[in-house]
Amino acid sequence: MVDIVVAGGAVMGASVAFWLTRMQPGLSVTVVEPEPGYHRSSTALSVASIRQQFTNPVNVEISRFGIDFIRDFASWTGPEGGVPDLGLRENGYLFLTGTEAGAAQLETLAVMQRSLGAATEVWDAHAIARRFPWMNTQDVVAGSFGPRDEGWFDNMGLLQGLRNAARAAGVRFVTDRVTGLELSDSRVTAARLASGDGLQAEAFVNAAGPACAMLMNGLPMSLPVEPRKRTVFVVDAPKARHRDAPLIVDHQGIYLRPEHDHWIAAAVPAGDDACAADDFDADHDLWDDVVWPALFTRAEDFAEARVTRWWVGHYAFNRLDQNAILGRNPLVPNLYHANGFSGHGLQQAPAVGRGIAEQILHGDWQTLDLSPLGVQRVLDNAPFAEAHIV
Repeated sequence: MVDIVVAGGAVMGASVAFWLTRMQPGLSVTVVEPEPGYHRSSTALSVASIRQQFTNPVNVEISRFGIDFIRDFASWTGPEGGVPDLGLRENGYLFLTGTEAGAAQLETLAVMQRSLGAATEVWDAHAIARRFPWMNTQDVVAGSFGPRDEGWFDNMGLLQGLRNAARAAGVRFVTDRVTGLELSDSRVTAARLASGDGLQAEAFVNAAGPACAMLMNGLPMSLPVEPRKRTVFVVDAPKARHRDAPLIVDHQGIYLRPEHDHWIAAAVPAGDDACAADDFDADHDLWDDVVWPALFTRAEDFAEARVTRWWVGHYAFNRLDQNAILGRNPLVPNLYHANGFSGHGLQQAPAVGRGIAEQILHGDWQTLDLSPLGVQRVLDNAPFAEAHIV
């Protein structure tokens, strides 16, 4: 019998465990992770970016804490974390729009984001071209840019530092898979493991990424979360060595960012549907049909672009509203959720892990009110949509 079992030991589960033992030293926490090499985990296959430019204030607040945590990572995790720096590169995000209505929305969102501490600026096409003269802005009306507190960082460093610090505080990491949860009198009593073992605890956290919905079989609610496949292309463009470029979210339906002397680029596939849990086959047609034409439209420097390699990862996609599902389950009060991040879980892990730990130990959110992302909206079928999903 332990105090808390966490199903899923990638960045979200590791963050929850880190914060639990930081807030209450001596707590007995077991994290169950089926793949300690993380070769197919969403954490390892992320493009590892952080931004303040969200459409919901709560997501901006989550990222405000996230950027401070990432920037000062070694101070938070201590020498036990073993990761002195996450290599944060603050090149910013640039959201482009090709319509006047889109430009007006960017202006409105920038006011909200700045009110919470972000530095978002909205530029017209001429200002974008002055700042990034290699970029074609003929089809651009405006763009919102984050001159600080946005960029990319070491995803596996974040995970490793959280795991190391949690383990040093007594957290036990077990290589196994939680296949289900045992229920009695509306409370989870044990986690069933693929090995045939069971783990009893006072509280349980579902942090199982794209597999989180399967843990709910036999429980009084389901989760609208499914794996969605994303193919990421690493691109060599010899004439486009723009290492100071931001992460560009292009209204043509792609995103791209520099990676040393190369680029990372991706697009959401047409007819984006759930995929099998073991489907990591690349959607190669996306390069010829979507990504390369959009790159060439944005800059002729991409005329000679070629794919040098690629990888495939899974989003834990929330069909309801593409926002995280967080906190205590009203129908199963000793079950807590950190699910459905729809592609922005890595950057939200520091604040979400802290929030889940606060709910477990103190009964409610403390430092950030994460209630807009709570489980009740799933039960009510009441979407709380995030429009800026990349």
